[in-house]
Amino acid sequence: MSRICQITGKKVMVGNNVSHSKRRTKRKFYPNLMDQKFYFEEEDRWVDLRVSTSGIRTITKKGLKVALKEAKNKGFIANY
Repeated sequence: MSRICQITGKKVMVGNNVSHSKRRTKRKFYPNLMDQKFYFEEEDRWVDLRVSTSGIRTITKKGLKVALKEAKNKGFIANY
């Protein structure tokens, strides 16, 4: 399973480890992802999503139906 948030589209970023001597080596920054279940009241069922913590805040703020609709329009999620 890829490390991409299904609501916000956050994914792995690439950067540098910088040592005390300023020597740079490549590293990855991973998003804070969680496998989470949400209750979808309109369809009376549970939906399993892999979301970042900011994605959970988005769902809390906008509601699950609106967040899923926006994610589908942006192409972050195919179906739910």
